Amino acid sequence: MNEGFPTRLRRLREARRMSRRTLSELCGLSKNMIAVYERGEADPSAATLCLLADHFGVSTDYLLGRSKNF
Repeated sequence: MNEGFPTRLRRLREARRMSRRTLSELCGLSKNMIAVYERGEADPSAATLCLLADHFGVSTDYLLGRSKNF
């Protein structure tokens, strides 16, 4: 099964024991956006995708589920 963005984002966040609200605040997003992304209800902008990838120290390709390598 190929993991997509919502699953990868949730797993990275949970691995760091971080709440959705905390991640939203750290990235300058509205408090509910991480939940929206994790449910697959919206896709992040390119800028937000880069911000999240940088925060977790992974590539955008990994975050999008296009690569198995961080």
